Amino acid sequence: MLIDTHLHLDAVEFDPDRAEVLARARAAGIEGFVVPAVDREGFARVLALAETTSGVFPALGIHPLNTDRADESDLDALDALLAQNHAVAVGEIGLDHHMPGFDAARQQAFFITQLKLARRHELPVILHVRRAQDAVLAALRRTRVVGGIAHAFNGSFQQAETFIGLGFKLGFGGAMTFDGARRIRRLAAELPLDAIVLETDAPDMPPAWAREERNMPENLLRIAKVLAELRGLSLEEIVRVTSANAHMALALPGSGRLP
Repeated sequence: MLIDTHLHLDAVEFDPDRAEVLARARAAGIEGFVVPAVDREGFARVLALAETTSGVFPALGIHPLNTDRADESDLDALDALLAQNHAVAVGEIGLDHHMPGFDAARQQAFFITQLKLARRHELPVILHVRRAQDAVLAALRRTRVVGGIAHAFNGSFQQAETFIGLGFKLGFGGAMTFDGARRIRRLAAELPLDAIVLETDAPDMPPAWAREERNMPENLLRIAKVLAELRGLSLEEIVRVTSANAHMALALPGSGRLP
């Protein structure tokens, strides 16, 4: 089965038709949906969605772009929820040095604390990394975790090898479908296949055929076909290997990571 390792199914953009969106995705062969929270308010939404919807797996974390409005009590709440063994990962966490006016020190502090929580609870992490590849890798070397996924990977081959060496899989999605994204397409074509997982980041980061539209989880099937074409492999092989990779990366049912 196909597993979308990163989408925000709890987003308000899906409020009008969430059930229909999921039905179309399942009809396209997507059966697993990893939904990371981005702030404390999202913890309950993501957990409720996972509890009521088959195939939805929650991750809990505070996104780096939300650290400016988070505080220590949010981290305490995260710690308490992780102790209940509901999450398949700590995420979406990381560093974002792209947006103007970011507070690098605050992002770093929240990132390190959440890495320590992941280590305490023996959970993988889902990383947000934008213009901060080396800074994230430095933090991971200092605060080791069991691995996870570097979401929307767009670093260099050397950085990719370092992430892989630290136990991470690399997420590829809509950006890979653009002909002009030569570096990302080369990474997707040449990196070890056992290091790659697939994602949509829906409703964000639409693929080439849906520019300016709401991204949908059903697009994962065509994203998988693009990866198959880039690597000269069958779609069946891409589905088999990337799904196995997702189970290796996250605490999904059947992965052996869950308590």
